Amino acid sequence: MLKSVGMRVETALCLDRPVELYRRILTQIRPHSALPEIEVHFRRYANANSRIRLADGRLLVEISDLLEAAPLPVQEALAHILISKLYRGVPDRSQTTLYRRYLNRADVRRVIEAVKQERGRKQVRDPKGSCYDLCEIFDTLNFEHFHGLMARPNLGWSLRSAHGILGHYDPSHNMIVLSSLLDSADAPEQAVRYVMFHEMLHVKHPTNFRAGRRCVHTPEFKAAERRFPEYKTARAALKKFLESTARYLKRSK
Repeated sequence: MLKSVGMRVETALCLDRPVELYRRILTQIRPHSALPEIEVHFRRYANANSRIRLADGRLLVEISDLLEAAPLPVQEALAHILISKLYRGVPDRSQTTLYRRYLNRADVRRVIEAVKQERGRKQVRDPKGSCYDLCEIFDTLNFEHFHGLMARPNLGWSLRSAHGILGHYDPSHNMIVLSSLLDSADAPEQAVRYVMFHEMLHVKHPTNFRAGRRCVHTPEFKAAERRFPEYKTARAALKKFLESTARYLKRSK
């Protein structure tokens, strides 16, 4: 929970009556619709996640307790975003910008990262897969491209063979996870090495925050990525593998 003396007065109006807030925003967005029964709960999530669903005339909103002390304008912006998405609308850009800037504040990021470490559980498969060993790949790339100076983070294969997200670096747990989809004899080694290299660059070039905006792939990151040997060939091989996998999955349905 974020604690700030300066926030308490500003948020009191909202947090004492969260249901009234969502009723008001819902009326603004859908003025001619009947109001459902509304419930709003703050949950102990491992991140600043929020959920909303409508079923049987009942609107249930579940918000991370990390946002419980957020200023009133931020709470209102979140309500606009959730309700707009619920009805498949496009959230107002000003509301989205306000909400993202709050989450990207340095003090808020520190609290979120600390809570993710405390509450979050990272479940992955052993880095030594059936086809590729992530530790061996990391160590080789570390020697070839980082002078062997990068400390090895935790490594693992994802539990599911994710097709959309092939890899990610989680700074909260200092862990690189690659999709188990790549732990296959059909996956070109060059493509697997490229995905690992990409995630290693996230370790070297952390996410940058400028003027409240989150920048994951900075110009420095992109320049370093292009120095990967046969960069274009590796990306083409990865694309071909993903396309063939997608066709196989489509046929098997």
